Amino acid sequence: MDEADVRAATTRLVEKAVEADDLPAAHDAVAELSVEQVVDVLERLGRTGRAVLYRLLPKDRAIDVFEQLDPSMQSELLRGLRDDQVAAIFADLEPDDRVELLDELPATVASTLMRGLPPADREVTATILGYPQRAIGRRMSPAFVSLRQDMTVEQAMDAVRRRLGDAETVYTLPVVDDGRVLVGVVGLRELMSAAQGTVLADIMNEPYWACVTDDAEESARRCAELKLLALIVVDSETRLVGILTVDDALRILEAADSEDQARIGGTEPLRRPYLATPVGQLVRSRVVWLLVLALGATLTVQVLEVFESTLGRVVTLALFVPLIIGTGGNTGNQAATTVTRALALDDVTPRDIGGVIAREFRVGLSLGVLLGSVAFVLTSLVYDSSVGAVIGLTLVSICTLAATVGGAMPLVAKSIRADPAVFSNPFITTFVDATGLVIYFLIAKAVLGI
Repeated sequence: MDEADVRAATTRLVEKAVEADDLPAAHDAVAELSVEQVVDVLERLGRTGRAVLYRLLPKDRAIDVFEQLDPSMQSELLRGLRDDQVAAIFADLEPDDRVELLDELPATVASTLMRGLPPADREVTATILGYPQRAIGRRMSPAFVSLRQDMTVEQAMDAVRRRLGDAETVYTLPVVDDGRVLVGVVGLRELMSAAQGTVLADIMNEPYWACVTDDAEESARRCAELKLLALIVVDSETRLVGILTVDDALRILEAADSEDQARIGGTEPLRRPYLATPVGQLVRSRVVWLLVLALGATLTVQVLEVFESTLGRVVTLALFVPLIIGTGGNTGNQAATTVTRALALDDVTPRDIGGVIAREFRVGLSLGVLLGSVAFVLTSLVYDSSVGAVIGLTLVSICTLAATVGGAMPLVAKSIRADPAVFSNPFITTFVDATGLVIYFLIAKAVLGI
């Protein structure tokens, strides 16, 4: 049994011990798990099991685990702890983690916890809370090491050593002037390799930074794209206020990608891990879009009613309805997903809609010709060449339309400040189902003369 199997077996042992209310066994088993594994177990257990297991953790380990949990789960755990335990955990959190937790708590509880903080911590936390909800200021860490540009290398290293225990990172070191205005950045490697007596102004580099009110996701994506260990955060006057580490940037991007994937599928993003989400919340996250799509599907029914006489004359046409609407929906969804991804990466903007439409038109037409040719040959072998022509021409038309609409829709959504993901797959599927059937039956009437 390899190490991964041992960890998995230990994890299952902890789960079974907690569910069986065997606390001594659970205490012994959880001691063998890493912080990440404890988090995984907590996410799999029910509410009562999570509360029981968390109380078995030593204080220092409990804080490490708590910091790794989703804010909504943190809020849930706090409800089962004594006031003094809650206050101790809250005080030990990093300021940006405190803010994420406060967003999940009732206002009265949040106010009580804030009043219990030391004045300095309370001021820092309140400052971060004051930034817009989706701003990078909400996700940055104020725990950083800043250096003055007139420092020597020796003085800078002394400053780093003094802050080594409480700084979020020491690999990226902002350099400021006497007014705390950002003027440069120096890496720890450069600092350690510089000659003694060297002044930081002579070795610092041009800094990459984000304004404290910039969008958190865009800032995190910039940090990842530039392959930075940390992105410096400044205020409107370029004064240093915080730092975003690459770990936090990746967490932001992971959460954003999860939201996009949920909305592309027509559901609302979950605020906590799947196994820890109540069934009722899962239902609420899906039902709205399903109702909208069900209403939209009535258009397809109405189209079938309009062309009922056509279907009655050539019953064979009904056999190909799933193929037609399925191919059209898949083509549109592929185009929408591709363009939504390009929007997220800033490869395209709403101003590029003309070029995107032209490109997707050509892609859709090419796909339609390929698929239509195959469908024509296969259908002609089994049925009649005229029916094969109907299917082939329909696939050419519907693939072209679906790809064009699917590529344009995310850009239209972005231009009206709507979420491109929400406008993508569910909407396009409904639209293509109805229009695809209209195209199908019109081509059938023209080719078959019915």
